[in-house]
Amino acid sequence: MASKSSLAPIQSVQDLEVKDAQIIFSSVWSALEHEIGVENLHFPKEIFWLNGAPGAGKGTNTDFIMQYRDLTAPPLVVSSLLLSVEARKRIDAGLLAGDREVIEILLRKLLDPVYKSGAVVDGFPRTKVQVECVKLFYRKLTELRNKFKSTPYYEAFKKPHFHIVVLFVDEKESVLRQTKRGKEAVAHNEKVEESGVGEFLEVRVTDLNPKACHNRYRTFKEKTYGALKDLREIFFYHFINAHGTIDEVRKRIDEELRYQGSLELDEATYDRVSCIPVASQLSVHARQDLVDRLDSYEYRQTDLFKQVVEVIKSEFMPIVTRHAISGTAVINSESEVLMDSDALAMLIDVFSERGYHAIVDVNRLDVPDSIDPKTFKIKCKIKKIVRVRVRFIGSEIRRGR
Repeated sequence: MASKSSLAPIQSVQDLEVKDAQIIFSSVWSALEHEIGVENLHFPKEIFWLNGAPGAGKGTNTDFIMQYRDLTAPPLVVSSLLLSVEARKRIDAGLLAGDREVIEILLRKLLDPVYKSGAVVDGFPRTKVQVECVKLFYRKLTELRNKFKSTPYYEAFKKPHFHIVVLFVDEKESVLRQTKRGKEAVAHNEKVEESGVGEFLEVRVTDLNPKACHNRYRTFKEKTYGALKDLREIFFYHFINAHGTIDEVRKRIDEELRYQGSLELDEATYDRVSCIPVASQLSVHARQDLVDRLDSYEYRQTDLFKQVVEVIKSEFMPIVTRHAISGTAVINSESEVLMDSDALAMLIDVFSERGYHAIVDVNRLDVPDSIDPKTFKIKCKIKKIVRVRVRFIGSEIRRGR
């Protein structure tokens, strides 16, 4: 077990990174407020922070993500924004550019009105400091929204939505893709030079050096991947397996980015409806919960459970079977067994376990029973009828020609 003293240096490094982020972000933000004016700091409503292992296909899939969310502004590729000599030297060596330089350039770009509805940022955040800056950025956007809530500027300050999208491949695949990309770019440029037809492709220095490719991947695993995990509990976090064909990867992206109710709603509206769980969340543990309930019926309410199954078998299934083609059967039952609310719960669960969808209604009907000898009024008694609508996949009929 590690001693307290051995953990102290790790904690101090983390604290230092957080402090560095606060200093860097505060400096950049203050400069923007002074230069542009706080009321003019209009950032995108929605930002996809796209990251991943080298060669994982960030550039390949950027257009797909943009089309998915109807974003028309060009993606912000952080590596292309860093044009300083110092930044290029670090990038060519497989290292990362300075945090302050990245933060300042990026925030200024995001203020461009073209990104009003949303932006895809390719290659950010990549360090712990940058991750902390993303948190601070989100906090500032929320503060601005609250600050201008009762002013004419309110409509310009939308509720911010941040998505962290991480494309992952293992080291072997990453190096293979990087070196392949380098070889293909060189071969392409040679053809362009010989024929004079076409455009030259960028040849990344690291793509021509397997050792640099390995360094890039290890930098991602050691710095970027670990830092990004801190954002999982705060923002929408999409960790996507990028192995396989483009179509396979895009199918996974599509599944990850499916509709989330909070994206389309104003903050106050979302707060109002968020107490209702999203439908997809209900099914996460539904199967295991069903199994647990059925086992509980068997061991804790054995007699009632046995009776319910017998009613389904003898009274319900003959009718269901006759409706095998349509896939829908409606059964009315006056069984005394089903007058128990626990029995109805069992009935629904048994049908669910066997692949059916059962919807139950309990109807109460007034039925004439007798005549009062003194008043000659008709006396009625209440009769309960359980109506069960059972749905399932119907059988298809083959028709001759």
